[in-house]
Amino acid sequence: MKNLIFAALGPKPEIVLDDAVNNDLHFVRNAENCLVYDRPLGAHGLTWAELTDWWADRQGMTGEPDRDISRSLYRRLDQSLGDNDAERRILRTYAGRYVRLGSDIPALIPQVYLHYDPYTATERRAPGPLPRQRMDFLLLLPHRARVVIECDGKQHYADDDGRANPRQYADMMRADRDLRLKGYEVYRFGGAELVDDDAAQHLLSAFFDRLHQRYHS
Repeated sequence: MKNLIFAALGPKPEIVLDDAVNNDLHFVRNAENCLVYDRPLGAHGLTWAELTDWWADRQGMTGEPDRDISRSLYRRLDQSLGDNDAERRILRTYAGRYVRLGSDIPALIPQVYLHYDPYTATERRAPGPLPRQRMDFLLLLPHRARVVIECDGKQHYADDDGRANPRQYADMMRADRDLRLKGYEVYRFGGAELVDDDAAQHLLSAFFDRLHQRYHS
C-alpha cells in the first residue's frame, strides 16, 4: 500500500507526482485538509495502535498519555464527517471497540481517497469527474483484506426532488462491482437504518462483531 489519504475536509488538496516512477506524491496546496499515512503496512493490516502512534509523531505528542493521543486523533477523524450524523454513529460505535477490545484491532479510517481527480466537477465537465472519489470508511485487515463501509443517503438513489433514479442506482452498483474486482469488500448501510441512536448502535455492534469473526477466525 502507498498513499493512504484520508479524513478529507475543506477544499480538495492539490497533488502532483513528485516521482512518477515510484508513485511518490507531493501536496502543493491544501495539504492541511487531509491526512496521509506514510508508514509501511504490515501483513496484519493497520491497527488503531499504529495509527495513534503515527498521529503522535505527526502532532508532536510522543510521550503523552495514550488516552490524550487517541482523543486528539478521534476528534480530527470526526471532523471529516461534517454534519453527517449517520456516518458519525458508525465512527462512534466502532470507537467504542477500541475501549473494550484494545487498540490492536483494525482502525476504522474515514473519508479515504480511492480515486483522485485534480479538477473540480465544474472544471472537469465532459466526461465528468471520476465517480466515488472517496470511500466513507475503510478497514485494512490481516492478509491484505480491504473492507469498505458505505452509508447511503437518498442522494445515492434519488434525484434532488426525491424521485427514484434508476440510472444513479445502476452507476453505484457498477462502481461496487469494480471495487470488488479490485479486491475490496463492500458493505452498505442505508441512512434510514442509522437514525435512532440505540437501534443504530445495536445494529452496528452486531455487524462489527460478525465482521471480526469472518476475518479473524
